Amino acid sequence: MSRARQPPLVTGISPNEGISWTKVTIRGENLGTGPTDLIGLTICGHNCLLTAEWMSASKIVCRVGQAKNDKGDIIVTTKSGGKGTSTVSFKLLKPEKIGILDQSAVWVDEMNYYDMRTDRNKGIPPLSLRPANPLGIEIGKGRFPQKDLESLFPGMSADFTSENFSAAWYLIENHSTTSFDQLKTAVVNLKKQANKKNEGSLAYVKGGLSTFFEAQDALSAIHQKLEADGTEKVEGSMTQKLENVLNRASNTADTLFQEVLGRKDKADSTRNALNVLQRFKFLFNLPLNIERNIQKGDYDVVINDYEKAKSLFGKTEVQVFKKYYAEVETRIEALRELLLDKLLETPSTLHDQKRYIRYLSDLHAPGDPAWQCIGAQHQWILQLMHNCKESYVKEQKGNIYISLPMLDLESDVRPLPIGHLSQTASLKRGSSFQSGRDDAWRYKAPQQVIFVEKLTKLVLSQLPNFWKLWISYVNGSLFSETAEKSGQMERSKKNARQRQNDFKKMIQEVMHSLVKLIRGALLPFSLREGELRQYGGWEMKSELSGQWLTHVIQTVRLSSESLTALEIPNDMLQIIQDLILDLRVRCIIVTLQHTAEDIKRLAEKEDWVVDNEGLTSLPYQFEQCIIRSLQSLKTVLDCKPGEASVFQQQKTQEDVCQLSIGIMQVFIDCLEQLSTKPDGDIDTSHLSVDVSSPDLFGSIHEDSSLSSEQRLLIALSNCRYLERHTFLNIAEHFEKYGFQGVDKITQVSMESLKELDQRLFEMYIEFKADPIVGSLEPGIYAGYFDWKDCLVPTGVRNYLKEALVNIIAVHAEVFTISKDLVPRVMSRVVEAVSEELSRLMQCVSSFSKNGALQAKLEICALRDTVAIYLTPESKSSFKQALEALPQLSSGTDRKLLEELLNKFKSSMHLQLTCFQASSSAMMKT
Repeated sequence: MSRARQPPLVTGISPNEGISWTKVTIRGENLGTGPTDLIGLTICGHNCLLTAEWMSASKIVCRVGQAKNDKGDIIVTTKSGGKGTSTVSFKLLKPEKIGILDQSAVWVDEMNYYDMRTDRNKGIPPLSLRPANPLGIEIGKGRFPQKDLESLFPGMSADFTSENFSAAWYLIENHSTTSFDQLKTAVVNLKKQANKKNEGSLAYVKGGLSTFFEAQDALSAIHQKLEADGTEKVEGSMTQKLENVLNRASNTADTLFQEVLGRKDKADSTRNALNVLQRFKFLFNLPLNIERNIQKGDYDVVINDYEKAKSLFGKTEVQVFKKYYAEVETRIEALRELLLDKLLETPSTLHDQKRYIRYLSDLHAPGDPAWQCIGAQHQWILQLMHNCKESYVKEQKGNIYISLPMLDLESDVRPLPIGHLSQTASLKRGSSFQSGRDDAWRYKAPQQVIFVEKLTKLVLSQLPNFWKLWISYVNGSLFSETAEKSGQMERSKKNARQRQNDFKKMIQEVMHSLVKLIRGALLPFSLREGELRQYGGWEMKSELSGQWLTHVIQTVRLSSESLTALEIPNDMLQIIQDLILDLRVRCIIVTLQHTAEDIKRLAEKEDWVVDNEGLTSLPYQFEQCIIRSLQSLKTVLDCKPGEASVFQQQKTQEDVCQLSIGIMQVFIDCLEQLSTKPDGDIDTSHLSVDVSSPDLFGSIHEDSSLSSEQRLLIALSNCRYLERHTFLNIAEHFEKYGFQGVDKITQVSMESLKELDQRLFEMYIEFKADPIVGSLEPGIYAGYFDWKDCLVPTGVRNYLKEALVNIIAVHAEVFTISKDLVPRVMSRVVEAVSEELSRLMQCVSSFSKNGALQAKLEICALRDTVAIYLTPESKSSFKQALEALPQLSSGTDRKLLEELLNKFKSSMHLQLTCFQASSSAMMKT
């Protein structure tokens, strides 16, 4: 980014004092890079930009306007450097009153001179007026301040033509340095001028005395002769002769001077015409000058000339002036139409719009050009938005990928106008989850996502200038930045107040179009059928993923922040907040749905590798899947300023709760499917068991396959971990991210998990306990054994040893998978065996002495062996079995029983080691 230019600095002005409209040359540094860069020029507080002519970066020429301040700085303002400073000042002098014969830069209308002495208009020849220097001596201007003279002679004037003329003021102002002798000379001059006036009238009479006397003598002679003759004949004859003489004299004079007088009249006519042409050449050349300046684009010059012509000839009654002024009006009307066309032309910059509006205002264009411009810009923005949608819809249907240049943010018609909008540059990179991506992301992004980025960027490039144009219209700055044209400003403010509701509807229409176009692309189900035809049209092959919806939400949020920075009222932007809320809710729903699908596919990733705790990676993968899903929703769940919580609606709470429960249920179903799948449907070629876990039989390592019972055990181990750890951790994460109904989610999921656990446990017990229980009765009565007729016991029979070996096998299998499951499984197996043994004992009708001793030996041997896994139910069963036997009466029998028990425990010590674990490892079923 290039460094900004230095502010303008004015170091000199020539001349440094003068009256209004004095042409000055300003010199300095950094006075702009060109005419368009110069946006402000004030001298003594007056805006002189209209007359400014930029020559170079160090020179500007302009005319000083009518400022209120007598002395002030010269301030230059440029686009590139901003507002500047000045090291010099300009002194504004009061203009002197100009006499009709004085040299002046402006033309004084001599045809209608105003005589203040008589307060009436009259035509006075220039030569008859008093001279500018009535005293006839050199004028020496004093340095007395004008304000002091005005206060010293209140209500008086130094103008000798004024009724309130003050001689003292005139002498102080014009002859304060004149000597007394010179003043005496001035008195003599005044007397001479007075005498000349009188002498002029007397000389006129003296010059005509001879003629007067000759005429008198001729008349006297005629009269005397008439009296002497006394006849009418003489009188008639003389009268006739006199008339003839006079006629001949008149004809001779006409003949002699006719040609001379004719040439004189023609010369006077030509001279008058040339004088008129010369004096009024401004008007006569104005139509052509207007056309030339319009072609060059110098509209300021045209407007200034028009204002001057209007003030001079707008109400003239001279036909030739009226004719030329009508030509001027015709060309000005064409200029109004041209400027209006340029104003309504799109696209255009805010600077050009303001410039054309100001021109039309100065030309007194009919109607309200500023409001027409606002309306045109409004329609232009709406058309751009719909064209953007149509182009992307067509490209989507044609399977055309969006190329990168179409998404280049620098290809806008207008740049972003305010600093606050610079934050939208983050849209070039996307949101945080897309950082570090390459340019290929643009090609992989769905059309709807690219469309939303392009649409919001388009609105952000157009709406700020549209809003600024309205603000300028409201405060009147469209017409005058220095408040010189207060009438126009007041009319503008009045019109703005009347049209405030109309503009509000324009902004709301733009916001509604923006929101509905985005809804049509991402949330078509939220639009009515009629709106869907206007704002939709997208092919919804598959709904966007939560990741893309998160990116869209970030884009819309940045747009909302940029629009808020324009100070647009919040009620106009509320519809965008509603859109963001709906997008956030939809993103959560879609993310949870996709999470459920991902969890359903976890069954394919189960490798059955068991760790020290009897767990596979499945519970961890499940928990991580949910955590990643919640983390991806963090920016969506967080509330930005002005946003509402996504869970404020009851329906959203219920939907999210049900989806969360569904996710948990999907994983529970996944566990059940894995644990009950037939052997042939599971790939076990990659299975292994933690080497630190003892494998008494080595079946898993040798066969490299898992039986149904082993899968059930692994599933039970996973269920146990899920209940005690995973589900609780997930509940904490739900609460951390603000989910509602976490207790319900946890409760329902726990109940479903416990049901699965119980089903799997019962299935495993059925697989393992039923064969052991079923082998007891055949083993007891093998070899036609009879409790009534049996030999003296010599030890525990083989059927019981076989049952114990089978129980030990179950113990080994469970211990290999998960040590924590051993107490639960073994207790249940022991319950089944003790219950069956009690039933068999109770079914015997009678026992012999040896039979009772044999039965008691086997029952006690079994009971003592599995004592660590006895439960109240199994203890009750053993008790009932012993109560069904006759009591041993003799001490010999009891001694024999004790010896045989010890012998059994000693002979099977190695096998029974697994039943000697610490009682602290017991687990309640």
